[in-house]
Amino acid sequence: MGIQIIGTGKYLPDRVVTNDDLAQIVDTSDEWITTRTGIKTRRVETEKATWQMAACAAKEAVEAAGVAPAEIDLVVCSTVTGDYLTPSTACLVAGELGLDSPFCLDVNSACAGFVAAVDLAQHYLTSGRYRCALVVSSEMLTKLTDFSDRGTCVLFGDGAGAVVLRAADGLYESFAGSDPSGGRHLFARGVAPASPFRQQPFDPLGDGWGPSAGHALHMNGREVYKFSTRVLPLCVKTVCERAGLPLEQLDWVFPHQANRRILETAAQNLGLPFERFYLNIDRYGNMSSACIPICLAEASREGLLKRGDKICLVGFGGGLVYAGCLLEW
Repeated sequence: MGIQIIGTGKYLPDRVVTNDDLAQIVDTSDEWITTRTGIKTRRVETEKATWQMAACAAKEAVEAAGVAPAEIDLVVCSTVTGDYLTPSTACLVAGELGLDSPFCLDVNSACAGFVAAVDLAQHYLTSGRYRCALVVSSEMLTKLTDFSDRGTCVLFGDGAGAVVLRAADGLYESFAGSDPSGGRHLFARGVAPASPFRQQPFDPLGDGWGPSAGHALHMNGREVYKFSTRVLPLCVKTVCERAGLPLEQLDWVFPHQANRRILETAAQNLGLPFERFYLNIDRYGNMSSACIPICLAEASREGLLKRGDKICLVGFGGGLVYAGCLLEW
């Protein structure tokens, strides 16, 4: 009932934006950002679309896996910043890679999207109906960033990550849930409907969630922090308990890179050495669902992972949603 990651890939834009760069735009400083978030730089895409970033990461993952395009019969993409309402980003990636009639679908679970997509792929692969899955997360959060809001514009960056999966013997457990009453704490509004049959003009603030700058992300940082520091340890503990694996036998935790302080608090609550949490938030900031697969690609390239390592992937974000899974590398 397990799965194995047989290839990883990533794409990061060339443009690096430092904290000092942002200090030229809003009232902030490198010290203010670093002490509160752990972020020093982030990447900003200036040329590619979200699906094109996804395709770059996917190509690298497929090449690393050494599989023929014809072998990939499932493509799952997670994103909150797709370029089209339809077709799906997964379909666009499959077309760019020249894949032969795979089942394609998108997942929107915000920062938990990659873990949700992996868990979905695991169910399909272990059913025996699919042979090989490509899971890709691509996020251009700067599309949704209000650069006049110093509390949020310093957090986000752009990037894409991907993995290729097969069914395999080995450990696998997952756990996911939500606090849907907290949706108002982290949201971005969509396209307002327009119709000659509407009796009243559409009110974009009719949800009662408060004002936001157009389609930009709105975040209640205090509430999101409280939610994140609670559900991150919950996910890790639950998947380990379900697998019968003592926490201390976890080799790595690959968490969503939301905020360094959130991750430090979670490690303390779990009683795990912080060194077992893979971090790159200082270089890339918060890339929503793309954080975890980029971490996996970097850890793999750095030689930090060996076959049989027990790793936990855990994401949390808008919805409010959370998801974790435990697997063997």
